[in-house]
Amino acid sequence: MMEVFGLTPVAAEALRLSMKVSCWAVAGSLPLGILAAWMLARLRFLGKTLLDGLIHLPLVIPPVVTGYILLVMLGRRGLIGSWLDRTFGIQIAFTWKGAALASAVMAFPLMVRAVRLSMEGMDQGLEAAARTLGAGPWRVFFTVTLPLIVPGIITGAILAFARSLSEFGATITFVSNIPGQTQTLPLALYTLTQVPGGEPGAMRLCIISIVVAMLALMTSEVLSKHFSTYMRG
Repeated sequence: MMEVFGLTPVAAEALRLSMKVSCWAVAGSLPLGILAAWMLARLRFLGKTLLDGLIHLPLVIPPVVTGYILLVMLGRRGLIGSWLDRTFGIQIAFTWKGAALASAVMAFPLMVRAVRLSMEGMDQGLEAAARTLGAGPWRVFFTVTLPLIVPGIITGAILAFARSLSEFGATITFVSNIPGQTQTLPLALYTLTQVPGGEPGAMRLCIISIVVAMLALMTSEVLSKHFSTYMRG
């Protein structure tokens, strides 16, 4: 199928790796994203403003800075990475797992924001009614809150997926640009722009990136409307 798009094996592998990295980035960060959104939307605690700022920090600092922080913390000689390598033999930097982590960190603020807005926009009277009927906090969350914020979760997850698919700066800093291992779609596109005669291949990857991102955004809109209509019905 990749031959239809005129992709080389290296470019096809970069596309496959990007999809894998993006899916894992979303799957791994979604539970934390829902938890963080709930804390920011429902709780009052000391340091809430600081937590909000830390969550959204990747949006306002250069991605290279985020990648460098990850490298310092999780590299083989990093504060946490050296312990993981020594104790469990786990290496994150310069692997596809590191690319997924970098993508998840960069996309996390978008996910949290979408879920938080959905949670803040729901009728909290429904939660209160469930509590007066004897439902505990966990039951209220899973039977009332969670179903009502499904559109926000879908939007957040797909926005995070699209953002992960386009991640460049943090990824190249944290895991480098290794073909077949860490070279995602944006890195492959960048590589093609640096070699003579690579412009046609770069243009194909550019078009594919735009198409995949647009499909993700359109899917988010359709699914959100569907679940909103279903919940109202």
